[in-house]
Amino acid sequence: MASRFRIGIDLGGTKIEAAAVDRLGAVCARRRVATPWGNYRGTIEAITALVQATEQQVGETAAIGIGIPGAISPITGLVKNANSTWLIGRPLRQDLEASLKRPIRLANDANCFALSEATDGVAAGLEAVFAVILGTGVGGGIALGGRILLGANAIAGEWGHNPLPWPTPGEIPGPACYCGRSGCIETFLSGPALAADHRRHGGQQLSPAEIARLAALGDAHCGATIERYMGRLARGLASVINLIDPDAIVLGGGLSRISVLYERVPLLWGQYIFSDKVVTRLFPPAHGDSSGVRGAAWLWPIEEEA
Repeated sequence: MASRFRIGIDLGGTKIEAAAVDRLGAVCARRRVATPWGNYRGTIEAITALVQATEQQVGETAAIGIGIPGAISPITGLVKNANSTWLIGRPLRQDLEASLKRPIRLANDANCFALSEATDGVAAGLEAVFAVILGTGVGGGIALGGRILLGANAIAGEWGHNPLPWPTPGEIPGPACYCGRSGCIETFLSGPALAADHRRHGGQQLSPAEIARLAALGDAHCGATIERYMGRLARGLASVINLIDPDAIVLGGGLSRISVLYERVPLLWGQYIFSDKVVTRLFPPAHGDSSGVRGAAWLWPIEEEA
């Protein structure tokens, strides 16, 4: 008999989350632990322990899908392009399969997010969806007809390591990025980048959530930081709309909780988009923090359950 559940894992820069998802898409069990920062073996052990605890909770062995911050190289089978740099060059799939003693499926975390929201989320039924992770890093994924677009190099949708478009003089050359270049979109739009931008402009050491909260309360300094952020996000997303012209863009990650983004960014991006009218919609995720783990679970469609 097929399991009633699939388990999705969202391997983030600050936390690892597991969720058991039933055949109707409901999250029936959910656990999270802190990511063992910089520790590859510790990451394998943490994921294994999460799976074991979740399976014990639901009472069944399940198929496992995992969203990772990066991609598996089609050439080497090793992790590439991960802002969790201790994963780069590692045989993550093979090591997890050995530890969990079963086949697993891995995909980029933004691709998992796109799959979740395009399957039964805010963008369900739309043909072309671009999904954005605005968190410890900045990722992107594309869903076409409810299916992930992987790409020949397994990098479809990875906009975070393109240069910030239409830069102002003060944005050139831009902050250094872990990828070895400067001025990447990620260095302006990630959570750490928002906090660093606030400090560079004379602000206090504040978290992104605190900056957004104070901006909403009328703090001028924090308000200016959020305004710069929204302008940069509008430019970054305008370049995506010019390229793939999606029906909808869905924001995820911690910064997606800044509610003013959904009102202001579509008002700002029009000046950069090569169209007389822009009908692309900008949405928060329907499933909130569950989108990543739900999308990872959906890597095993019901008809293909292990």
